[in-house]
Amino acid sequence: MDYEALYKQKLTTAEGAAKVVKSGDWVDYGWTTGTPVAVDREIAKRLPELENVNFRGGILLAVPAIFEVENAADHMTWNSWHMSGIERKAINAGFAYYSPIRYSELPRYYRERPDSLDVAVFQVSPMDKDGYFNFGPNASHLEAVCEKAKIIIVEVNKNMPVCLGTKGVHINDVAMIVEGDNPPIGEMAGGAATEIDQTVAEMIVSHIPDGACLQLGIGGMPNAVGSLIAQSDLKDLGVHTEMYVDAFVDIAKAGKITGKRKSTDHGKQVYAFGAGTKKLYDYIDNNPEVIAKSVEYTNDIDVIGSIDNFISINNAIDIDLYGQISAESAGIRHISGAGGQLDFVLGAYKSKGGKSFICLSSTFVDKKTGKPQSRIRPTLTNGSVVTDTRANVMYVCTEYGCVNLKGMTAWQRTEALINLANPIFRDELIKSAEEMKIWRRSNKR
Repeated sequence: MDYEALYKQKLTTAEGAAKVVKSGDWVDYGWTTGTPVAVDREIAKRLPELENVNFRGGILLAVPAIFEVENAADHMTWNSWHMSGIERKAINAGFAYYSPIRYSELPRYYRERPDSLDVAVFQVSPMDKDGYFNFGPNASHLEAVCEKAKIIIVEVNKNMPVCLGTKGVHINDVAMIVEGDNPPIGEMAGGAATEIDQTVAEMIVSHIPDGACLQLGIGGMPNAVGSLIAQSDLKDLGVHTEMYVDAFVDIAKAGKITGKRKSTDHGKQVYAFGAGTKKLYDYIDNNPEVIAKSVEYTNDIDVIGSIDNFISINNAIDIDLYGQISAESAGIRHISGAGGQLDFVLGAYKSKGGKSFICLSSTFVDKKTGKPQSRIRPTLTNGSVVTDTRANVMYVCTEYGCVNLKGMTAWQRTEALINLANPIFRDELIKSAEEMKIWRRSNKR
């Protein structure tokens, strides 16, 4: 088949593509760096004449034009699989909502949901000689999106890296092709590591053996761990992660990643999606050592558990004295999402020699009062969502130490967690623990 001729037949303008969106439609905007730009602008122009258009996406790196429509809540909802700061602000504006998920199950959600997916529109790399448009660093769940969508619109961006591993979407399945403005791929800076981040990172790195397989989450502490690993004497490391971040590039370029000891995907770095700086996008572009796979594979507990010495490192917002982790909300204020944190906590524990680490600073500063507050609490703030249950948590680390909670009784873990709290809060926490009947007289009293 002459794919170039078919390409010309399906080529249209962003304005023309936007016309297919109707009131009541469900419209998928892809994922992270694949969120459309040119078509989004044209849909935004049409929104005032539409109502009840329901968009799906996640981890936005730039404000979509549809968010800036006057009285947006009268015309649309934004339904996020994982919130960024941009989406948190949209919650307050009254038109954005979180869709609770176990991230590994997201492809199945698409395939089995009874409601329709009317339009899917997302950025891709230019078509290859075989007629495929690559998803870039957004394999995640996009194959399932394409299976479900009635109309698929691809917005071609010459700057989108070609990420090996998944085939992408074929021109035969695409209804419309839009050649966008080729904007730079959206970036997500890791943020400078604080002194506390560095302290926690040093503790965690001391637990990592040669040949370990790494998963790093978003945030300063996981990035600090990555920087230390890049400077360490560790060798023959592997990568199997939900999100590919800049830290992995630094570790790889330092010669620490070979994947030689991985029994699954031997020699390959595997990820579901990537977001970082241009350094990351340049590194993963057509790199045969780095492969993108569906999240139902990368986050599968059995796949994770099949890899020896699996090391999972993630952040948290709060933890209570029962050992419950909240990594997605602060009370009723939504922050991010469940993502795959629990998948990796469970999978790492199944791994021979595996360990999962939840890291957090012991305190934060209350913006209203300017005073420090403990992240280790008697119970989670009313409304906080439990991301990792107390039965599943393994290592918890703050700047005051790193402790493995597995197998501890209620009073043992209570004392261990209080020892991870800032000293100014410890007596208060002990008093609460006594009232909760989970404190036992020990060397502290």
